[in-house]
Amino acid sequence: MDSDQISEEQLLDSVADALIALTNVGLGDYETRLKVDPNDKGALASLFGGINEMISSLGAEQEKSRAYQRELEEKLETIETQRAAIRDLSTPILEVWDGVLCLPVVGVMDTARSTEMTASLLQAVTAKGSHATIIDITGIDVMDTRTVDHFIRMARSVRLLGAECALTGMRPYIAQTVVQMGIDLANVVTYRSLREALQHYVTKRRL
Repeated sequence: MDSDQISEEQLLDSVADALIALTNVGLGDYETRLKVDPNDKGALASLFGGINEMISSLGAEQEKSRAYQRELEEKLETIETQRAAIRDLSTPILEVWDGVLCLPVVGVMDTARSTEMTASLLQAVTAKGSHATIIDITGIDVMDTRTVDHFIRMARSVRLLGAECALTGMRPYIAQTVVQMGIDLANVVTYRSLREALQHYVTKRRL
């Protein structure tokens, strides 16, 4: 029977079916379809066919969106993994001798990096039961008041865990700048080089 010749009751049932299908689509079901007689050329059949095509298109777009979201999440996960690797590389904590850790610092120090560096160093001191830590700043070209304060706080934190902390590799012009700034390093042990500090702690360890 042509859909143009259906009764009012059949029309209401068909409209109800269409509304149910659209409700299912709103709930995320893109597999639902309205029954359409391929031989029916009426207006209602044409409408249902259009609704089915719309649902199909929405389903395809939704799948594309999910694929894009999965790809984006994978990229974000890769970026985070790379960031973690960069953080580890920028803050390498080396056990240069039994009970002696070394933290070579290269680049620019800021609050975020200082916090991460201090946390990593304290965790390493606790995990390895270290008795001495050497912070080598040979790779730092510029040092301001805030940077010096970072290292002082780091040294104090290490001492609170029962380990000694030494600062090595301070360049002459940086030392001069620190003095001009009036920064007190009386409580911070310093050595001219990493080698000198390592020799001190190795000898002390043997004795």
